Amino acid sequence: MSRRLVSMCALVALLLPVVAAASQHEEESLPFAYGTYFECDTSREWLADAIVEQLFKPIYDEAVSDGTISAWGYLVHHTGGKWRRAIYRVAPTLDAAMAAIETLAEKVAATNPEAAAEFGSICSSHDDYLWQSVANSSGNRVGQERGSVGFSTYFHCDEANEADADEVVKSAFAPVYDAQVAAGNLVSWGYMQHWVGGEYRRILTMTAKDLPTLMKARNSAINTLVENEEAVGAFFDSCKSHSDYIWNVKHETP
Repeated sequence: MSRRLVSMCALVALLLPVVAAASQHEEESLPFAYGTYFECDTSREWLADAIVEQLFKPIYDEAVSDGTISAWGYLVHHTGGKWRRAIYRVAPTLDAAMAAIETLAEKVAATNPEAAAEFGSICSSHDDYLWQSVANSSGNRVGQERGSVGFSTYFHCDEANEADADEVVKSAFAPVYDAQVAAGNLVSWGYMQHWVGGEYRRILTMTAKDLPTLMKARNSAINTLVENEEAVGAFFDSCKSHSDYIWNVKHETP
């Protein structure tokens, strides 16, 4: 092996830890969202909503004010699968997201254990997901304005090449959804990757001021995207099936 080649290999070896550290830092700088998706007794969902309004909301709003979390929201099922209610909490780091879950649960239980138990009896099972942002309309800042109704698509993806789907979203999907935001049709959109939780590996979300506007914007985006057959094909090669939900955004702070 030539002396020049040896030197080049040594240089690469020295640079690899720096590149890895930079990549890790970039990944860790993207916000996290801890989502809890509930199955509920539909005859008593109104009471669960009232408990969130009276018990959860003041505690969660205070947590935003004191920096425990960056944002939170409460979603009410409109159309879709078995999940009837969802609460998400946003934090700038993994550690902050995980710590916040314990802190908030303790405060809710300590403030009104009877109401907390009643909520648990109404929405008696749930799925937890920890998501990390990959791309969104706010440029991956923590928290973003959202509309009053949202469309969420949860994808099953091949873990071996799901990163390829992420690159398609950032390069081909993002400009299309950004254009819908710029035109005032969407209030926000986001795409997140699975970190901890169940079977879904990716989630694509979008919100608008009302349901007709949301559906029109989504259809317009899809019609634009299908013109890029290569990108759409590459995405669905990685993420072959999905579930759709329409949510009413009941609460959101900030």
